[in-house]
Amino acid sequence: MNMDLDWIINHHGEERQRYFGAVAPPVLQSSIFTFPDVAAMRAAATHEFDAPFYTRGSNPTVHMLRQKLAALEGAEECLVFASGAAAIAAAVIACVAAGDHVVCVQKPYAWTRALLADLLARFGIAHSFVDAREPGQIEAALTPRTRLIVLESPNSLTFEVQDLAAIAALARPRGILTLCDNSHASPLNQSPLALGIDLVAHSATKYLNGHSDVVAGALCGSRALLERVFHGPFMTLGAIPGPHDAALLLRGLRTLKLRMQRVAETTPRIAAHLATHPRVARVWFAHAPDHPQRALVERQMRAPSGLISFALKDADGAVIERFCNALQRFLLAVSWGGYESLVCPLVAFLPAGAPLIQQPGRAPPQLIRLSIGLEDAEVLIADLDQAFDRAFACVGTPC
Repeated sequence: MNMDLDWIINHHGEERQRYFGAVAPPVLQSSIFTFPDVAAMRAAATHEFDAPFYTRGSNPTVHMLRQKLAALEGAEECLVFASGAAAIAAAVIACVAAGDHVVCVQKPYAWTRALLADLLARFGIAHSFVDAREPGQIEAALTPRTRLIVLESPNSLTFEVQDLAAIAALARPRGILTLCDNSHASPLNQSPLALGIDLVAHSATKYLNGHSDVVAGALCGSRALLERVFHGPFMTLGAIPGPHDAALLLRGLRTLKLRMQRVAETTPRIAAHLATHPRVARVWFAHAPDHPQRALVERQMRAPSGLISFALKDADGAVIERFCNALQRFLLAVSWGGYESLVCPLVAFLPAGAPLIQQPGRAPPQLIRLSIGLEDAEVLIADLDQAFDRAFACVGTPC
């Protein structure tokens, strides 16, 4: 069957005839599965990648989700994890060994950085963080021991983009695997596997779920690579989602197309408003008309998602805090991709009153990230404007 997007979201993998014709997928909340005889038990034990045996390995509700996510990414297989960090960690651990070297984008997700710089470095796995906006910068960082390139395109704070096809083309002849975190774009807006990338990871907590009530991760790729992950870190570390989480994700996927269409319409309007606001010093938005990698963005991505970052003009940490505290329609929280709009200032991760000092290879500490949800653009713009007014009302005078 030619699986269009609507088919994947609404029907693929559900096998309703097995479940009394139920239109909603059943939640098979069982840790174990029984067998009619030893031969059947043996068969399931030796094919646990596909067959229900023990829910740490395979569960029918989770398997439905795996099939849908694989189809959305155009992959042979998918594994689902208890978090996006678990998915990335399992992928990296399955691809490297002591003495190997990993090249990673310069400003990755914080727990990807911690995985490479703190955890795996203890076990003799070297790494290089590289400004990967030009493929040549990746190539220059390769060594004879490089086994994996870790990408985020765009990354999740300042939205640098990597040329996935070009990086895959330089990695594959050298026998180097490539992993791309696709959480920012979602499978609807970018297809790394079609560009030659080997493994695609998601924080399924974000757009795939879309309702801020599940923490989960996903890893998509070839069956051979996913079986390597499954029989290694997936089964050994056991960072799996439960069937209830899988069922919530299945429900969240029903509205994925509509939610991504909504944020694709709203987010550019808010980014354009910020870009012309007198209180804004700089805006980071992957689909901005003046993005320095505009041609690559248009070639590689189908539509915008809901992330925007910006910095206030002539603002110290106190002004940034007043601005964020004054927002009424943006909730102060980490993450993104839910129905609600969020604001996340990097000063929240610094001691109160700490100087805002730029560190090499890190996002500016003045950065404020917005995740645009499903509210009307006019409502969100009005909220930003009143917060600007309140934040700067006290500048130069007692507040």
